[in-house]
Amino acid sequence: MATEPFARAIAEAEEIIRSAPHVRSERDLAEGLDYLAGGIKAALHMTWAYDRDFPFFAASTGPYAKLGLDNPDTLYFHAYIRDDAEYVVTGRRGTTADLSFQVLNGDYSPARSPDSLTAFDDRDIEIAPDGSYELRFGPAESTAESTAESLAESPDESAAGGKAGPNRFTLGPGAAMLIVREVFSDWDAERPGEIRIHRAATLGSAPPPPDVDRISRRYEVAARMLLGRLRTFLAFPERHYLTLPVNTMTEPRPTPGGLATQYSSVGHYDLDDDQVMVVTVPAAGRDVAPYQGFQLGSMWYVSLDYINHQTSLTADQARPDPDGKIRYVIGERDPGLANWIERTGHRRGYLQIRWQRLTRPLGPEDGPEVEVMRFEDLPARLPYHDRQRMSPGEWAARIAARQTAVARRMLG
Repeated sequence: MATEPFARAIAEAEEIIRSAPHVRSERDLAEGLDYLAGGIKAALHMTWAYDRDFPFFAASTGPYAKLGLDNPDTLYFHAYIRDDAEYVVTGRRGTTADLSFQVLNGDYSPARSPDSLTAFDDRDIEIAPDGSYELRFGPAESTAESTAESLAESPDESAAGGKAGPNRFTLGPGAAMLIVREVFSDWDAERPGEIRIHRAATLGSAPPPPDVDRISRRYEVAARMLLGRLRTFLAFPERHYLTLPVNTMTEPRPTPGGLATQYSSVGHYDLDDDQVMVVTVPAAGRDVAPYQGFQLGSMWYVSLDYINHQTSLTADQARPDPDGKIRYVIGERDPGLANWIERTGHRRGYLQIRWQRLTRPLGPEDGPEVEVMRFEDLPARLPYHDRQRMSPGEWAARIAARQTAVARRMLG
C-alpha cells in the first residue's frame, strides 16, 4: 500500500507524543495529540508542495498547523528551490510592519539547524511607487535559463547575468528553501501584500503528470518529515531554552540562524496559579524596531491560542506606561489589566520577545527585566497599576478584535 509508510509514521509519532517528558496530565496529552494532527497536515502539505522546477509559495505554519514557536503576528511562506536555477519572485508590498526574505541550505533536524545563506528585508530591494517589485534569485554564474529568459524579456537584462545587483540575489551552494515572512504589528490596520514565484526556465510549460511510483515516494517522504519535525522541535527547546534559569529571560541577541535585522530574548517559566510574572521592556519605537512582539509558547514549542486569548502582544497592541516601558503581566488569574498575558492553564511554557527590521543593534538596556510576585501584590508593586485597568467589556472587545483580525488575515 502506498500509504503504509505514512500510517506507520503516524502510529510512531503518537508514541513519541505520549512519551514526551512534559506530558503530566490528560490535558497535556490532548494538546500533544492536537499538535500531532497539525504535524500530519503540515507533513502532507509540505511534501506535496515540493517542486523545485514548478515552485509555489505554501503556508509554512498557521493556527492549525503550528511549529517551532510560531509567531502569532507573522504569515510564513516557503518555496523549495535548487542552487543551480534562476527564480523570479514578483509581488506587491502590503502595509505590514515587516517583509523579509531568507534562503536556507536545508531543513531543521534533531541534530542541527539549517544555515541562513541570505537574509534581508524590503529595505534592500527596489519597490515601485505602486508597491510592486520583482526579485531574482540565481547562482553566482550566469546560467543558460536566466540568459535565455533575459534575452526574451529585454536585451539589456542579460548583461546582469548571475551577478548580484538591485533586486538580484545570489543563491549560495546548497540553497534549498526560500522563506518569506510578513509581520503584523497593528492587526486591525495593516494589510498583507501579494507574492508569487516561478522558475525562469519553466514559465509557460507544465510539469509531467504524476505516476504511482512518484506518489508512493511522496508518502515515504511525508512519513520521514512527520517524525523528523516532531523529534526536532521537541529537542530544539531543550538546547536553546531549558538550559536557562527558570523565570528569566536573556538579553537581546541576534536570532541564531535567523534574519539579519532580527533580535530576540527568550526564556521559560514555571508559575503557580497564585503567582504572576511581570516582564518589563522598553518600547523600542518604530524608528528603532517597526515590529516588537511578546508571546508565550507551550511545552510543545508552539504558540498558545492567540485567536481567542491574549497570549501575545505587539508594541502597537500593548498599553505602554508613561515611562516608555511595556509591562507584561503573565498569569493564570485575570488581574483586570490591559497587558495581561493569559497562561490558559499552562503552568510551564516558553517566553519570547522579537524585534524586527531594526535600525541599530540592541543592548542589555533594550532588553527585559523579569520579576515574579504574588497575584495579590500586583496593585502595590506594579508601577502605573491603575492606568492599566481594563473592564470586562473592554477585554471582550479586545478578544473580538483578535478573532476578527486573524480571520481576515487568513483570507488575505
